[in-house]
Amino acid sequence: MGKFVIKTAKNGQYYFNLKAGNGQTILSSEMYTTKTACTNGIESVKTNAPKDERYDKKTSSNGKQYFNLIAGNGQVIGTSEQYESSAGMNTGIASVKANAPDASVTEE
Repeated sequence: MGKFVIKTAKNGQYYFNLKAGNGQTILSSEMYTTKTACTNGIESVKTNAPKDERYDKKTSSNGKQYFNLIAGNGQVIGTSEQYESSAGMNTGIASVKANAPDASVTEE
Protein backbone atom coordinates (compact mmCIF):
# COMPACT_ATOMS: atom_id res chain seq x y z
CA MET A 1 0.00 0.00 0.00
CA GLY A 2 1.16 3.50 -0.79
CA LYS A 3 1.74 6.40 1.54
CA PHE A 4 2.03 10.16 1.39
CA VAL A 5 5.11 11.58 3.07
CA ILE A 6 4.95 15.24 4.10
CA LYS A 7 8.32 16.98 4.29
CA THR A 8 9.53 20.45 5.19
CA ALA A 9 11.89 22.14 2.73
CA LYS A 10 14.89 24.21 3.82
CA ASN A 11 12.87 27.38 3.17
CA GLY A 12 10.18 26.26 5.64
CA GLN A 13 7.61 25.35 3.02
CA TYR A 14 5.88 21.97 2.86
CA TYR A 15 5.59 19.38 0.10
CA PHE A 16 4.63 15.74 -0.20
CA ASN A 17 5.70 12.66 -2.09
CA LEU A 18 3.40 9.75 -2.87
CA LYS A 19 5.34 6.53 -2.45
CA ALA A 20 4.33 3.13 -3.78
CA GLY A 21 4.36 0.06 -1.56
CA ASN A 22 7.98 -0.61 -2.61
CA GLY A 23 9.04 2.84 -1.33
CA GLN A 24 9.54 4.38 -4.78
CA THR A 25 8.31 7.96 -5.20
CA ILE A 26 5.62 8.02 -7.88
CA LEU A 27 4.27 11.58 -7.50
CA SER A 28 5.66 14.82 -6.02
CA SER A 29 3.79 17.98 -5.11
CA GLU A 30 4.48 21.65 -5.48
CA MET A 31 5.60 23.70 -2.47
CA TYR A 32 2.96 24.86 0.01
CA THR A 33 3.33 27.70 2.50
CA THR A 34 1.37 25.89 5.24
CA LYS A 35 0.97 22.29 6.36
CA THR A 36 -2.81 22.68 6.05
CA ALA A 37 -2.47 23.61 2.37
CA CYS A 38 -0.18 20.61 1.89
CA THR A 39 -2.72 18.30 3.53
CA ASN A 40 -5.44 19.75 1.29
CA GLY A 41 -3.21 18.93 -1.70
CA ILE A 42 -3.01 15.32 -0.53
CA GLU A 43 -6.79 15.13 -0.27
CA SER A 44 -7.05 16.53 -3.80
CA VAL A 45 -4.68 13.82 -5.08
CA LYS A 46 -6.77 11.14 -3.36
CA THR A 47 -9.93 12.54 -5.00
CA ASN A 48 -8.52 13.06 -8.49
CA ALA A 49 -6.14 10.07 -8.84
CA PRO A 50 -8.81 7.57 -10.01
CA LYS A 51 -9.97 9.85 -12.86
CA ASP A 52 -8.33 9.26 -16.26
CA GLU A 53 -9.09 12.79 -17.45
CA ARG A 54 -6.99 14.27 -14.62
CA TYR A 55 -3.70 12.99 -16.08
CA ASP A 56 -1.83 15.32 -18.42
CA LYS A 57 0.87 13.37 -20.27
CA LYS A 58 3.95 15.36 -21.26
CA THR A 59 7.34 15.02 -22.93
CA SER A 60 10.24 16.92 -21.36
CA SER A 61 12.90 18.81 -23.32
CA ASN A 62 15.22 15.79 -22.94
CA GLY A 63 12.65 13.53 -24.62
CA LYS A 64 11.58 11.68 -21.49
CA GLN A 65 7.93 11.12 -20.60
CA TYR A 66 6.18 12.36 -17.45
CA PHE A 67 2.72 13.33 -16.28
CA ASN A 68 0.98 15.91 -14.15
CA LEU A 69 -2.08 15.15 -12.03
CA ILE A 70 -4.55 18.01 -12.46
CA ALA A 71 -7.21 19.13 -9.96
CA GLY A 72 -10.76 19.99 -11.01
CA ASN A 73 -9.79 23.69 -11.10
CA GLY A 74 -7.00 22.97 -13.62
CA GLN A 75 -4.15 23.35 -11.14
CA VAL A 76 -1.26 20.85 -11.13
CA ILE A 77 -1.33 18.94 -7.83
CA GLY A 78 1.43 16.44 -8.52
CA THR A 79 4.17 15.64 -11.01
CA SER A 80 5.68 12.25 -11.77
CA GLU A 81 9.28 11.27 -12.23
CA GLN A 82 10.58 11.12 -15.80
CA TYR A 83 10.26 7.86 -17.71
CA GLU A 84 12.22 6.47 -20.65
CA SER A 85 9.05 5.35 -22.45
CA SER A 86 5.33 6.01 -22.63
CA ALA A 87 4.79 2.44 -21.37
CA GLY A 88 6.77 3.31 -18.22
CA MET A 89 4.74 6.50 -17.80
CA ASN A 90 1.48 4.56 -18.15
CA THR A 91 2.69 2.13 -15.48
CA GLY A 92 3.38 5.16 -13.24
CA ILE A 93 -0.16 6.46 -13.79
CA ALA A 94 -1.58 3.03 -12.93
CA SER A 95 0.51 3.02 -9.75
CA VAL A 96 -0.81 6.45 -8.69
CA LYS A 97 -4.38 5.29 -9.35
CA ALA A 98 -3.82 2.15 -7.27
CA ASN A 99 -1.90 3.73 -4.40
CA ALA A 100 -3.26 7.25 -3.85
CA PRO A 101 -6.92 6.79 -2.86
CA ASP A 102 -6.25 4.75 0.29
CA ALA A 103 -2.69 5.85 1.06
CA SER A 104 -1.77 6.73 4.64
CA VAL A 105 -0.14 10.06 5.50
CA THR A 106 3.10 10.36 7.47
CA GLU A 107 5.47 13.21 8.21
CA GLU A 108 9.25 13.26 8.10
